[in-house]
Amino acid sequence: MSQTFVLVHGAWHGGWCWGRVAALLTDKGHKVFAPTLTGLAERAHLMSRDIRLATHIADVVDMVRSERLTDIVLVGHSYGGFVVSGVAEQVSVASIVFLDAFVPESGQCLFDLTAPATRQLIEAAQQKGDIAVPPRPAEFFRVNEKDRAWVDAMCTAQPIATLTERIALTGARDRVARKTYIRAQDYPNPGFDAALTKVKADPAWRVYALPCGHDVMVDMPQRLAEILLEVV
Repeated sequence: MSQTFVLVHGAWHGGWCWGRVAALLTDKGHKVFAPTLTGLAERAHLMSRDIRLATHIADVVDMVRSERLTDIVLVGHSYGGFVVSGVAEQVSVASIVFLDAFVPESGQCLFDLTAPATRQLIEAAQQKGDIAVPPRPAEFFRVNEKDRAWVDAMCTAQPIATLTERIALTGARDRVARKTYIRAQDYPNPGFDAALTKVKADPAWRVYALPCGHDVMVDMPQRLAEILLEVV
């Protein structure tokens, strides 16, 4: 049976990062949507101080509604965990997947949960009055060496308010029938470790661990596509 996948990228990335996984899923007859969030990648020209987390949630919600998608498999990578948590409040989600991602509680923002090195980047940008945070190098995310130059060339600055706006949740995410967490073992991150520990204790979640860097869709697209088809 054909499934509909909505793939949401993380900070500094764009829909481009899902290309390999999207091709594998579409080759098997599934529908795949990988929107680029406002202000990133090919939409970098829209960068502004007004882009917030709510903007990115609306990007995905509006796409789902305009395409009339229902019972979607909603996947969020990294910062995208915030986005998909917000999207689940507004649209029909059959399965939700957190790919090496934050699993926020209501009232939290990414700044609260991210690693100290990233907090320092955000604080430095705030002190300079910048409206965006420059991308981390692919090497920081432990991207495989062959793809690092490509990922570095594609990544763009992240609107700062997306990282500091607090999310409001009512528990819709937790009511999604099928929930999955995928941890990239080769990327050290205390926030993701904490999320993994939390969901592991909940029998409603399926948990996977993969031997790769943070950009799982770049490093292990074949295995990721297999998992996404397992958890529909």
